[in-house]
Order: sequence, then structure tokens, then C-alpha cells
Amino acid sequence: MGFDEMDVDTIWMDGEFVDWDDAQIHVLSHGLHYGTGVFEGIRCYDTEEGPAIFRWDEHAKRLYDSGQPYGLEIDHEPEELEEATKELIRRQELESCYIRPIAFYGYDSLGVSPKDCPTRIAIAAWPWGAYLGEEALEKGVKVKVSSWRKHASSQIPTNAKTTGLYVNSLLAGEEARSHGYVEALVLNKEGNVAEGPGENLFLVRDGELYTPGLAEGILDGITRNSVITIARDLGYTVHDEATISRGELHTADELFFTGTAAEVTPIRQVDNVTVGERGPVTEELQSRFFDIVERRTDDYDDWFSYV
Repeated sequence: MGFDEMDVDTIWMDGEFVDWDDAQIHVLSHGLHYGTGVFEGIRCYDTEEGPAIFRWDEHAKRLYDSGQPYGLEIDHEPEELEEATKELIRRQELESCYIRPIAFYGYDSLGVSPKDCPTRIAIAAWPWGAYLGEEALEKGVKVKVSSWRKHASSQIPTNAKTTGLYVNSLLAGEEARSHGYVEALVLNKEGNVAEGPGENLFLVRDGELYTPGLAEGILDGITRNSVITIARDLGYTVHDEATISRGELHTADELFFTGTAAEVTPIRQVDNVTVGERGPVTEELQSRFFDIVERRTDDYDDWFSYV
């Protein structure tokens, strides 16, 4: 569904609410040419108490932290961004939605150094369903191990959510889709499993959970962190600094993705090897996750910012 088909008409930009079509930048903006921007993807869920933003504080902190390696200073306090986001949701009368804050170097000069370029910032919000498809939440998705490797943290900061780095994700994902798969898996430079193009990975073996650690070059996903907490609270053993080889994907009892967009999505096939449809551990964690984010329980209420 295109944006023009959605009931959205407003974007917050540089401290002001503007019409959707008027949220524009100069074609010579530094961020457009060099990928010097940082962003977040955040979910807001429809609950009995009204729209509730999931883990706003953690997402806001990561946004500011992501800008640090690039000297990208956001001239707005997190509290201002939070209130702007809530007002954006109210103005558009959204219930559940996806929220995209983005900060980037704007237009001044076009050298590689952004020295005199201003920091621009915008927040958009729009309705968005299951990222990998509603059926995928139950049936799972087919994934292909990509020929493209994840860049190493010695090359570019892997824990900064940087706009330009998602070219790597695009290449991996489009390669997988061109071969009939729904999504990709990316290996790191050592050949171990890193993550999906926009998701973290969990492997289940003998009732225990394994997920690649930060040393494997992954993004420290907020949904990943949430699922680790939920799983441990349910009594599962979680190995959150695991090294997972490519071969282990083919012998796993269960595999699933986590992410703001993907939420908790099972993986039913890796390359030409069938893992199977949603397993019992994935199903329990997925069910618990949706009970929490849709506020069918009072647990983890501090994870939510109510609009």
C-alpha cells in the first residue's frame, strides 16, 4: 500500500508540523549523497487504554547514540521528540502505527566532510501491518543465506542504525527475493550468522534459545532485548552471546526473527532445508509478546508510553 492510500497527511520536521507533501529537503543534502543519517523504527499498538508506543525511551536513546560516531548532534531533547510523536499520532487519529524518526546532515556544502551542514530531523507515522505478511506469523517464512556479508564493526559502527548501512540490507534482501525467498540471512566476515537485513535471529535447540551476540556484528535490537527478557521470565535459558555457524541453521529445532517491523516471525526454511512451521517455543514467545504489546496483561507496563 502506498502512502497516498493511507490516512496520513502530517509530518513533524525540524520542530514544526508540516503537510506530508511539503516535508522536503534539498537535492544536494549531505545525507542523500553520503548516507549520513540515523533513524529508528518504532511500533505503536492499539490498546484498551489507547495507542501505546513500545519502548520509546530505548529507541530514543539508540537514535541519539547512533548519531555519536558521525558527530550528528540532534538539537531537540528526547522529551520534545516524544511529545511531537504523540501529537503526530493524535493529529492523524492513528491507533496502531509504525513511527519513523530520522536525523541527517542537510544541505550546505557537498564535500565528504559535513562540517557546515545542519542537522535535520523529521518524524513520520503511518499504519503498517505485519512486515513479512500476516500468514508468516503462523506459517513462517523461507529465507536464503545471502552471498553478501555483513560489514564488520572495525569498518563501520554496526550498532549505529545508520541510513547508508542499509544498502547492505537491500542487497541481501533483494537477492533472496529474486530467488523466490521472503527474506535473507546475512553472515559476518568470519562466516558465522549475524542477522537478517532488518531483523535479529533466534535459534532454538533442546528447549534453549541462542542468539548472536554483539561481537558478531549485529544491531542490538530492542525487540531482541525484549524477547530475551520475556523468555528468561518464562524460565527459558537464553544464550545471548552465541556464535552460530551456518550449518547450525540446518539442524535447528526452531528459528525465528525478531524486530520492530518483523515482531516475532518464525522461519520455516533456510535455503533448501526445511526447519518446519512455527514450533512450540516460538509459539509461546510470540503469543506472550503479542499479549504484552497489545496490553492484554499489565506486565511490563514500563515498556509503554501512552498517547
